[in-house]
Amino acid sequence: MGSTGREGVSRVIWKDKGCPDRTAMTTPAGSGMGFGSVSWWGLSPAVDLQAESDIDASPAVVLSGPPPQADTEHETPELNVLLLGSVDGRHLLRTLARAALWPRRRFHFYVLENNLEAVARHVLIFSLALEDPEKMGLQERSETFLEVWGNALLRPPVAAFVRAQASRLAHLVPEPDRLAEQLPWLSLGALKFRERDALEAVFRFWAGGEQGPEPFPMSRLWDSRLRQYLGSRYDARRGVSDWDLHMKLHDRGARVIHTREFRRWRDTGVAFELRDSSAYHVPNRTLASGRLLSHRGDRVAARGYWGDIATGPFVAFGIEADDETLLRTSNGQPVKTAGEITEHNVAELFREMAAWGRPRTSQGDPEQVQGGTEGSPEPAAPAPEPFTVHFLSLGSAHTLHHKSCYKGQFQLLYVACGMVHLLSPELGACVAPGGRLIVELAQFLVDLRQEQLQAFSSRVGELAQAAGFAPHLGGKPSDTFARFYKAGDSAPSHEDQAVESGTPLPEVLAQPLEATDPPSEDRTQPLEPGTPPSEPLKLTSESQASLLEASAPPTGSQAAKSENQTVPPETKSPHLGHLNPGPGMRTHL
Repeated sequence: MGSTGREGVSRVIWKDKGCPDRTAMTTPAGSGMGFGSVSWWGLSPAVDLQAESDIDASPAVVLSGPPPQADTEHETPELNVLLLGSVDGRHLLRTLARAALWPRRRFHFYVLENNLEAVARHVLIFSLALEDPEKMGLQERSETFLEVWGNALLRPPVAAFVRAQASRLAHLVPEPDRLAEQLPWLSLGALKFRERDALEAVFRFWAGGEQGPEPFPMSRLWDSRLRQYLGSRYDARRGVSDWDLHMKLHDRGARVIHTREFRRWRDTGVAFELRDSSAYHVPNRTLASGRLLSHRGDRVAARGYWGDIATGPFVAFGIEADDETLLRTSNGQPVKTAGEITEHNVAELFREMAAWGRPRTSQGDPEQVQGGTEGSPEPAAPAPEPFTVHFLSLGSAHTLHHKSCYKGQFQLLYVACGMVHLLSPELGACVAPGGRLIVELAQFLVDLRQEQLQAFSSRVGELAQAAGFAPHLGGKPSDTFARFYKAGDSAPSHEDQAVESGTPLPEVLAQPLEATDPPSEDRTQPLEPGTPPSEPLKLTSESQASLLEASAPPTGSQAAKSENQTVPPETKSPHLGHLNPGPGMRTHL
């Protein structure tokens, strides 16, 4: 089972100037690649993107960053944000939840992911957050979100909800008119037709009514990943878990993560146990993704779990809180766990998000958005401006600047740590002069040593400078995010010298496990029959796990890929996991 897209060879190559390559272990666990090739949750706390669009401002004052673009129809300024690899929508949700604290704006979020399963999870999460409160109460919505978002196993009622929502979304995706009517905040217009078909296939797999765990045996997949990750340390996995938690996550600012909840997640994939442990036994299909495996000389499409098994979903909502009492300590120990803080933060988030459901039917009509009865002396607060989430085509980061509708369009660019390799002058050309750039750092990747984290941070600065950004020196220093601003207009350059001459980073050069150890017949099993894809199966452009590899220029030894390895990243086509499962589609164990 591949983790970090490169699990199987437990080594890291350091490429120092003037020094030969040398091998160094990154973690006492063994392989040192627990991040995975697909990211399902963020590795940084949720942020308010309005605050990031002008770092020096506060909610009490009008933003003074790049001039907001006027929305002539609504006479309301717009905030256009481009997000690369935000994966779980946490930044968007927090921005919308805190919108009432800021001057009114109309939001346009442009989201670019490297796989369509992440797009599907975005859509499912927002559908849940905007669910009618009369159909699903606040507590039920919050608990459902936590399980779907962060648990490998679900309770039967939550699994039934996922199936129902997925079936609904599968019918809406191919019908643009119905989609616009029922989900007016969602725009799939920038996706290619084959990507929309693949997105529909993802939802149909989630909606599958097969009984039992065999179509996606999550428990076995998780254990297989864990065995490959830990290697000979598997029997000592509790000790490894405690080491990673206390010596790494706690030291890096995540002290509220409790030993018990972290161990449980490492062992079973269940991060949030809101009911009795025996209630969690249905595989969470939203964590499934596809990939090509080399099997007896043939390419075989397989589905499995290739996400994070090292850090966990606790960082996104569980280590910071607006209510400081949640973070207090007693005798040097946190009073609340990360799971409890996450429950509170998500409930408050959904409570504040309730206002965004009103414009869907009222379209801003004051008589329809009033909360009281007719003639009530205290009308409800005005409904917020509508927002739109635009999903961009996979692999389009380097071509956006060719379209006038994107060039100089965005006041804020967010780049996740796994997408840093996409930060380029071409992408910088899409940001308006004076616009902001925020880059997620690798602070909470437990497999990286301190010197690797520092090298990664330095490399981010070099890539940002080459893209036309300058460091933002004001504000509180952060180990989690690097912040920059665009000083002026900078045309995209095709010269790579500025990037290539930068500080070299350690590169994870392990081959995928499936390439070095092809699955035998007894380790795979076919999924449900379906129509084979009409075009050859290929991988997506870059894996999420290439955060370090792509930050440094490849050498000849890297470029020379053998035939037994996965399809080269230059290949641009739909992700395997989106394709309709055919007879050759297997579950990799």
